Parts: sequence; C-alpha cells; structure tokens
Amino acid sequence: MKRRILLLVAVLGAPVALLPAGAVTAGYLAVRSDWTHQTTCRESLPIEEAKVRTVRWDRPEDLPGLGDYPAIHWQARAKGDPCSRGPGPTDWAYQGVVELRPEDARALAKRYEFVAYDPVVSAEYAAERTPEDLWSALSGFLPPETRWLTSRVYDELDTSSRWRIAYLDVEHATLLFMLDDH
Repeated sequence: MKRRILLLVAVLGAPVALLPAGAVTAGYLAVRSDWTHQTTCRESLPIEEAKVRTVRWDRPEDLPGLGDYPAIHWQARAKGDPCSRGPGPTDWAYQGVVELRPEDARALAKRYEFVAYDPVVSAEYAAERTPEDLWSALSGFLPPETRWLTSRVYDELDTSSRWRIAYLDVEHATLLFMLDDH
C-alpha cells in the first residue's frame, strides 16, 4: 500500500513540482520576447517617424474639401510611447503639406472663410501651432514666400476625431495641416 501511495505521489506530484520551473521558463521567454519587441520597436520608431509619406490621406474626413489633389507629403510622430506594453493606445500627431489644384484652393478658401493669418488671433485657438512649427523634413515642400490664410471654421469642423489646424496659401495652392489624436 505504501508503494502505491508513493507511486501515486510521484506520478501526480511530478507535474506540480515542475510547474514552478515551467512558469519560470515561460516568464523568461515572455520577458525575452517583450524585450526583443521593444528593442525592435524602439530602433524602428525614429526611422518610421522620419519618413515623409506621399500616399493619399486615408481619412478624407480629417481634411475635407481638398478635392483631387496632385500631391501630398506628410509625417506621423508618436505623442507617447508606442513601444510600451502598457495598456491603452498611443496618440499620434500628423503634419503635412498638400499641393492642391488652383480651383480647389480657391473653393476651399471661399467655402470655409479663410482669412489672412494673424499669429496673435490664431494663437487663441490654435494651441500655438503655427506654420513655423512645421517639422523640418516637410519644410522643403513649402513654396517660397507663402501668404498663409487660416480658418477657424475649417479647423473646428466636427468631421474628424482629430484636432485640426490648417493654413492655406491660395496663390501657391498649398495647404499645410497639423492633426492630433485626442
């Protein structure tokens, strides 16, 4: 009878005894995998943020009224830590320069009541984001001697879940935009 009990304890006890070792191994592999992911993410994040993208903006409601624009150059930057394993999404900021068709630039200016850009008045609602805050990789896509217009009506449209600031140069048919997740 003692042999049966010892055999039963050995058979049933072995997996229980190995459980801590298995847990330690699984924990090590999870931490190692997480560390590898974070290292890869942290190495690739600056590269991804430095890219100037030229694909059409995939949420047209973020930038209404642009028409069939010929070109766009934009970037995205994380406002938090997208490499973190912590809960919750990371918010992103976007900036871009859109080359518009001249007729679309004029229609946009008229439809949304764009007026001459005044840094003092715009700062009241634009969270102090001005054309001078454009990320350096995008500044080369701006025309020389811009004459910016701004529109509180356009910026505050509720067509997007993102905060929007836009500056329009009708003469050069160029729109500068800044979008922020919230």
